Amino acid sequence: MVGRWLIYALGGGMGHLTRASALARAASQRGHGVVLLINTPFAPGLPLEDVLGSRVEVLRLSPALGREGVGQVVARCLKDLRPDLFVVDTFPRGLGGELVPLLPKMRARKVLVHRDVNPAYVKKFGLARAVDAFDLLLVPGEDAPFASHPRAVRTAPWLLLRAGELLSREAARARLNVRPGDARPLVAVMGCGTSEEVAEAGDIAARLEAALGSRARVRWLMPPGADADSAGLPEASLASRAVVWPALAVLPGVDVLVGAGGYNTVQEARATGTPFVALARPRLYDRQAVRLRPEELAGSVEALVARAAQLASGRPVRGPCLYLSGTEDAVTLIERTVLSA
Repeated sequence: MVGRWLIYALGGGMGHLTRASALARAASQRGHGVVLLINTPFAPGLPLEDVLGSRVEVLRLSPALGREGVGQVVARCLKDLRPDLFVVDTFPRGLGGELVPLLPKMRARKVLVHRDVNPAYVKKFGLARAVDAFDLLLVPGEDAPFASHPRAVRTAPWLLLRAGELLSREAARARLNVRPGDARPLVAVMGCGTSEEVAEAGDIAARLEAALGSRARVRWLMPPGADADSAGLPEASLASRAVVWPALAVLPGVDVLVGAGGYNTVQEARATGTPFVALARPRLYDRQAVRLRPEELAGSVEALVARAAQLASGRPVRGPCLYLSGTEDAVTLIERTVLSA
């Protein structure tokens, strides 16, 4: 039953990359060989091979590669690798529709990782027909347009690390340059998304430092290789930078997490019980405002800073740890319902 998997996880930011990496890692630990196809601008700086292991091969495509170029790469991978399984994250037609002519000709079984997407996108590109090309739809932890499809199966949210792989509170705070014995609350501002959003996270971190003073510690989290224009940011903001990936590993040391409503940030905060406040960033396909709960959502940067400062000043209490990743179940479902068919 051990097979060769090709996982298509194209898209900007860290969402597609992290979710697909979680599946690839779980599959490789069950003996499957995995090729992960990504094009996020963050990819060159990330130590993916160290985290994913030797059975996962990462192919980093240029974000500038257009629809035709991506289609050629995928076609070449299918020909050269001859995978048993082709997994597509989020976009059943491909990011630019490049999979449409390829899917009917594939010998590989096909799985769609199906999460919430904008209904306008669903209607415009006829996704109701597109999803029928897949043998299995996996719905990882949130509702989705075709969650009631006869071949759709829900799982818990997908997390990159197991619970036992997270750092202890003390080790996490040390990783974020908090001195031993410093018991002040730690506020972490997640810097990911576009380069402008990474830089804005630095500005938010500076505002929080000004608001909280000596009552708390503030850290601006950035993935390795993040392209942020830090010109004009206060020196204190630059000093608070912490380059870390995966950020999930350090959440046990964070008392308040500040970020956006992307899939991974939201699911990781909830799984670890980390108090969380976020902006709903505008996205072409993703609906972050739908994903966020009312108590998590801030309507503006000013409201975000005020709410995070309030949480930190009130000695935040972590919520219940609901740590359960659906990746193991996802691999089992693929093995039982697709590869063994």
